[in-house]
Order: sequence, then C-alpha cells, then structure tokens
Amino acid sequence: MLPSPPASSFASDNAAGVHPSILEALARANHGPALAYGNDEWTRRAVARFRDVFDAPVEVFFTWGGTGANVVGLQCLLAPYQAVICPAGAHVAVDECGAPERFTGCKLIDVPTPDGKLRPEQILDQLHGLGDEHHVQPRVVSITQSTELGTLYTDDEVAAIAATAHAHGLLLHVDGARLANATAALGGDVRAFTAEAGVDVLTFGGTKAGAMYGEAVVFLDPALAGPAKFVRKQAGQLPSKMRYVAAQFEALLADDLWISLAARANEMADRLYRQTCEIAGVTIERAPAVNSLFPMLPNAAAETLREWCFFWPWDPAREQVRWMTAWDTTPDDVDRFADGVRKVMAAHTL
Repeated sequence: MLPSPPASSFASDNAAGVHPSILEALARANHGPALAYGNDEWTRRAVARFRDVFDAPVEVFFTWGGTGANVVGLQCLLAPYQAVICPAGAHVAVDECGAPERFTGCKLIDVPTPDGKLRPEQILDQLHGLGDEHHVQPRVVSITQSTELGTLYTDDEVAAIAATAHAHGLLLHVDGARLANATAALGGDVRAFTAEAGVDVLTFGGTKAGAMYGEAVVFLDPALAGPAKFVRKQAGQLPSKMRYVAAQFEALLADDLWISLAARANEMADRLYRQTCEIAGVTIERAPAVNSLFPMLPNAAAETLREWCFFWPWDPAREQVRWMTAWDTTPDDVDRFADGVRKVMAAHTL
C-alpha cells in the first residue's frame, strides 16, 4: 500500500504555486490606474532593484515568459546570417519549438555535452568558418545556468567561456530560467558568475523562482540594448499592463527573497537525494547541485510511481526520469515521496 501522495508535485518547479509575497505585491499593484507599457512606478522601481543587484546601469526588459525572453535577448544580438553556439540539450535548442530559429532567422549550432555544460574548446571548434561567406557566422554563445541537467558553471568556467567568445568577436548570452537556484547554490552573489565573469545578456527567470509569470531580459552590457524595445514588441512580448510583471520582480528582489526561495528548493532536492540514493534499484549518478535529480529506475516502477505522484520521464532508453523540487516543497512532501519510492521499488525488486 502506497501512502497518500505528497501535496507538492515533483514534476517541475513550473508546477509550484505563487509565493504569498508575490500575490500581495500583485494586489498592491492592482489599486487604481497606471500608464501602460512600463510607464509606471512599479516598473521604474523594479528596474532600480535590478541595478542594485548588479551594481551597474543594466538595461531591463520585462517579458511574458522564458521562451520569449530568450528570443528577445538573442534577436537583439544577431543578424540573419549569424549563428548561436549552444549545448545540444539547451532549452533554446530542444524545448522552444524552434522559436529562436524562427524569430531570429539564425542557425543554432548545438554541440553535444555529457553534462549540459559547454567548454571553451567546443566554441573554438565551431569558428573555422569565420569570415568565409559560404559559412554561417557564429556570433553568440548561449549557455544555461543552472543547466538542463541540473549542473552548474562556476565563476571561472563562465569567465573562460566569455573570454573565448569575446576574443573572437562573439557575445555571451545566459539563459537563467533557474538563475535563482544557481545563485543560491554558488553562494548568493549573482554578479560573480554573470557581470563580473563577462556575460553580455541574461534571461533572468521569475516564473520558476516563485512568481506567477514573467521573466526579464537583462542587458549587462547596456550598449547592446538599443533594439530591445522594438524586438520585444515585434515578438509579442511587451506586456501592456507591465506593472503586474514588474511588481513581482520588485517583491522577488526585495531582501533576496528569490535566493532564499531557491535555496529552499535546493535543500529539498538534497533531502530527496539522501533519502533515495541507497534504495535498491534506484541509481542516481550524482548528488543534486540545485533542485533537480535524474535517477534511473525500471520503467515499470517509474510508471507506478507516476500514477501515484506525477513526474516526467527524461531518457526512457536509459530508464531515467527527472524529479524536481520547488520553493514550496516541504520536508513532509519529500519524506512522503521517498517513502513511496521505497515501497514501489521493494515491490518491483522482489
């Protein structure tokens, strides 16, 4: 007999609710009229908070969602004959339905990586055609922090990628859908592995960090932001009532709420790892760096567990799944889920 399923889902941090502080911020923003398209006090205050976080005059453009934010950020950096070098498993290459290619008109050069992390030498391997009119011209390197496999780039690793890109006239874009989790895991200083490491443009995730919706495109190099307001409009990513996106970021960035919520998610993933890593029949190749685990267990057992508490398959050929925690995952959720895994695996290994 399985216990009652946990209240939280282990499918994705996208399944989490909205943090109460965000709901309160939205309610406060809902009093009275405000001019549209960012001409409001909430947007001004939120942009000021971003500039405080990065201690720099960054340019910030709020969007509806992560795919749109990536498209806007990348399109501002590219001409149609240029290309983006990225890991083969990158969200921009795998999970955005071709949106970056369609809206930028550019090729994605996706490079296989064993752990989701691009290396400087892999960038160099793609530069043999620079200056040759018969070859697409690499212009942007795009990495994800934290990666789609739950791994992290250190400050030095980002700096090495940025130095390689810049030495050959390329720019560095970071997809930070789970930037909060990376920041919490790396000690809380987002500047160390972004602005100080040489990142040019950053997608700053809000949805997975406790917001209702909304992301921000942050131009750490303000000189690159010239086309952004036009690109955002054409891409359908300009919120009319922008105060409701901005108010959420104002609340998230206050007192480092975005980092503390991510730290909680990371801690719950570590708790889940410690409770499941030694269960017979479950193989987890590495401890979680952030809020995701990628265990391998028999497909039949995984299906039984999914019917009880849903989570996504990851690599069916390897019998690999993904378990993900969120800001609202509780110790009881983890304990209950781990107990279910233990019971199902015991039944399947008899």
